[in-house]
Amino acid sequence: MDLSNRTVLVVGGTSGIGRALARRFAAAGSTVAVGGRSTQALAELAAEGFGTVGIDVTDSASVASARDAVLARYPELDTVVTMSGVMLLEDLRDPAHFEAAQATIDTNLVGTIRVIDAFTPHLVGRGVGTFVTVTSGIAFLPFPPMPTYAASKAAVHAYSEALRAQLDGTGVGVVELVPPAVATAGQEKVNPHALPLDAFITEVVQLLSADPTPREIVVQAALMHRWAERDGTYDDLVAQRSKALAMLGTR
Repeated sequence: MDLSNRTVLVVGGTSGIGRALARRFAAAGSTVAVGGRSTQALAELAAEGFGTVGIDVTDSASVASARDAVLARYPELDTVVTMSGVMLLEDLRDPAHFEAAQATIDTNLVGTIRVIDAFTPHLVGRGVGTFVTVTSGIAFLPFPPMPTYAASKAAVHAYSEALRAQLDGTGVGVVELVPPAVATAGQEKVNPHALPLDAFITEVVQLLSADPTPREIVVQAALMHRWAERDGTYDDLVAQRSKALAMLGTR
């Protein structure tokens, strides 16, 4: 993928990986708009020169409004990155966890589908473009304290595979970004050994820039998650990661 001459929308790009990726696209020469819920973060990004749009991926009307605003300003839009996501701890022995599970699914999975549905007619109509979905190493190697997060990201992986198959021949590609633990504000609390954000984004950009573009962008630190079952390390790694259940405070 040539990052130097694209028109990109990063939904969920107001912080962390999304914001860093938006900045790298812009630095490479692309026109970049960022969507999110934080008005303060959007104002800061607008001051940097980004186009911005308010969007709540859990609200279909908000997604439709954001789509209309983006396409009115950027009719040449050719790349949509779906970054929005939440990571919530859940104790599955307590039925009260369901509220967190529902919020996670609505944001991570259904929110991704809402965004893709909103922009598919535009990209297919142009006959060229790319969706970049974002899953996680946890989609392939669950992190037991966050069961629905793992399930939602595994679902986005499967959805991305099906979307790619259905869009075959339309000129619209689907690229799946598979991050490991990355040292953003949320991950620093969960994993002090998380990959530094700048190092992660640098490796992502290198992989994205390959020709042809890989279907999956899996940095070196995420390979152990992606291929754990194939490599016969799955059970041992899940057992190791289960020690983190102490985070729930009831173990």
